[in-house]
Amino acid sequence: MKEHHHPQQKKIINRMSRVIGHAEAIKRMYAEGKECSEILIQIAAVKSALNNIGKLILEDHINHCIIEAVENKDHQVLEKLNDAIDKFIK
Repeated sequence: MKEHHHPQQKKIINRMSRVIGHAEAIKRMYAEGKECSEILIQIAAVKSALNNIGKLILEDHINHCIIEAVENKDHQVLEKLNDAIDKFIK
């Protein structure tokens, strides 16, 4: 598979690290018997953070990979994008 350049790679990796840390904290909260409503609020925060990371990745993909694919008349990349968007928004 071809390696891609992602302009926002460092930002995305940093955000993913925070999400992973946050998810571990939620696991500890649950193990420690914290209040369910607090845990659900934290889960919502992680879901929101993941959605925002997904938007950044999609932005990079459209601004770089898709533009390049259109210039090269590579319709397969557009089909893959449509499939990825369908799965992302479910």
